[in-house]
Amino acid sequence: MIRDTRALLLTLSFILAGAAATHASDPSISSALPPANPLKARITNGIVTAKLYLPSADKGYYRSTRFDWSGAIYSLTYKGHEYYGPWYDKIDPTVINWVHRDGLVVSGPCSALMGPANEFQKPLGFDDARTGGTFIKIGVGVLRKDDGPYNSYKPYPVLNPGKWTIRKSRNQIVFTQELSDPDSGYGYIYRKTVRLEKGKPELTIEHSLKNTGKLVIDSNVYNHNFVVLDHRPPGPDFTFRVPFSIHIAPPAPGRPPRVNNFTVVRDNQIVYLKPLSGVDEAVVAIQGFGDSAKDNEVVMENKKVGAGLKISNDRPLSRELLWSIRTVLAVEPYIAINVQPGNEITWTDTIDYYTMTGAR
Repeated sequence: MIRDTRALLLTLSFILAGAAATHASDPSISSALPPANPLKARITNGIVTAKLYLPSADKGYYRSTRFDWSGAIYSLTYKGHEYYGPWYDKIDPTVINWVHRDGLVVSGPCSALMGPANEFQKPLGFDDARTGGTFIKIGVGVLRKDDGPYNSYKPYPVLNPGKWTIRKSRNQIVFTQELSDPDSGYGYIYRKTVRLEKGKPELTIEHSLKNTGKLVIDSNVYNHNFVVLDHRPPGPDFTFRVPFSIHIAPPAPGRPPRVNNFTVVRDNQIVYLKPLSGVDEAVVAIQGFGDSAKDNEVVMENKKVGAGLKISNDRPLSRELLWSIRTVLAVEPYIAINVQPGNEITWTDTIDYYTMTGAR
């Protein structure tokens, strides 16, 4: 009874915090550095333990305008292996996206998030809004448009972060954002459930997006999957593979396709030629997938530490990208989002964590 009461009080406190945040209008929210004591939560199924930052306009770790504010996992451990964590050394509000500086990886506020972070890359209503008008970034809120083209790496003033409700139990957290913007005609209810499945090392992230506005929601979404497996740099110890043959144009007949100075593509795998170090950066635009959800799967393993993970989604890919520097190996699988007024769309990410001793 005491435990249930505490859980109810926690839920109510988050609802009230979310309601108060609805009226936030401080333009500095979008570029603010993380507070000293951001809101956090911990979930476990007895096998895997995950630690998350919670969305809040004044106490949230992440309050910028690129990534969805919910479900930010800054640590996940399984059998002594750490899968997520900071890939940057510091945050600088003057930086757009991220940079190498004085031997450090320095992130701007927009990109400073960890773990399986979602971004709805295409904003709603930006092209139709006048300068000084409003547009929407799903999972963030109503933003103020400036006089330049849209740049997801640049923070915009957050005029209304919507109403966030958070419900937590031992092994899962349910995040709900309700947002309405009469000026633009858009509105939605966005729900994300982050759950560690009972009895197995598996993380499920369920999403639903209901269109409560007057206009069609036409966007795309991807999970950045910032993997920092035991803080090992991407290199030959890592295996990266997908279920299809990766199509990259070869540089010359008879030679393997070399897409940058650090990797080659071999059928369905991307192979690192050397450990990334210094200012090395490897980017691969992945092609060759079909229109079936079975192609929306990635396996990443490190044979030296003996651990890996498999990331899959139940919807077909629209785009896929691999990005890595010395501190992180990230894959970005995109799916298309199109929701008519009154309708709802759902999609699910499943991440399996494992060690190399088991058959996989």
